[in-house]
Amino acid sequence: MKTDKFNYDLPEHLIAQYPSLQRTDSKLLVAIESIKHQVFKDIENFINKGDLLILNKTSVIPARLHGKKSTGGKIEILLERFLPNHKTLTQIRSSRTPKKGAELVFSFQGQRFLATVEGRQDNFFILNWSDNPKSLFEQYGQIPLPPYMNRAAEKFDEERYETIYADPNQKESVAAPTAGMHFDQELLNTLRNKGVEFGYVNLHVGAGTFQPVKTDHIEDHVIHKELVEVNSDLIDQVKRIKKSKGKIIAVGTTSVRAIETAFQNEPSAFKGETSLFIYPGYKFKVVDHMITNFHLPKSSLLMLVAAFIGYEKMMDIYKTAVEKEYRFLSYGDAMLLKYHEV
Repeated sequence: MKTDKFNYDLPEHLIAQYPSLQRTDSKLLVAIESIKHQVFKDIENFINKGDLLILNKTSVIPARLHGKKSTGGKIEILLERFLPNHKTLTQIRSSRTPKKGAELVFSFQGQRFLATVEGRQDNFFILNWSDNPKSLFEQYGQIPLPPYMNRAAEKFDEERYETIYADPNQKESVAAPTAGMHFDQELLNTLRNKGVEFGYVNLHVGAGTFQPVKTDHIEDHVIHKELVEVNSDLIDQVKRIKKSKGKIIAVGTTSVRAIETAFQNEPSAFKGETSLFIYPGYKFKVVDHMITNFHLPKSSLLMLVAAFIGYEKMMDIYKTAVEKEYRFLSYGDAMLLKYHEV
């Protein structure tokens, strides 16, 4: 299938630069039987007792740091993931690509931190740090807003570019699982009191989530790998809910990718890297409803949505969303979709 088929015209003014005033104030496009236009707080009317919400509890780490090469040139780094032995996998932005052995210097509040370029892994650099990099990023890093937000991170982003159920012990993601950011505590309590069940996965979102598919045909694309953890309790919970005919509702594409990974073969707990690329032709094994935001043209996330509801229906929904001036991408509005096997 040609990648160009997943292009669409996204007016720049529809790319949300800031979140809605309240989390549940976002608009919600519901595509179950017919298209309905709601606000997100209305989602409680579409989720019933005995249904299961699967949420990604990963937390966003302040993943952006600014520093200098030892030669004086300015650099910006974006963390992809932590590695053992004080090493990190990172993107580096600078006027000239640093070579193996180059020393990078970061100065904060009178303290000096050093990192040495140890080598490359695909499009990333492996850095070896003189100190524990995790505490460095947590203390001095900036919230890594996506590149389509044309502004620097502000103080309120520390709260709003995060789900309210994020686990602070899982600060490993460089991007938020944004579909979950529409939920506030009141809405979660309403659903819980209604008898809705909750299950949690942990998928650490990498910077590759923002990368467009660049191959001519989507089948030739090699998707980025991300770390996933799905425990055995959730596997049992999914089996029980399916047996009782409840809906399995994944909150966000990261939750979809995580739980579908665990059910690829014999359903079992999973901890490791996933390279599951979901595009039209994929048969979903677990998820039958999905909550998701509106995604970038030619992105792997858009292809996942097309696999879930069908290409033509997806393009019709996106056309409607543009006409109705829904807000797109991370701080934008949401959709509730029902699986339609094509």
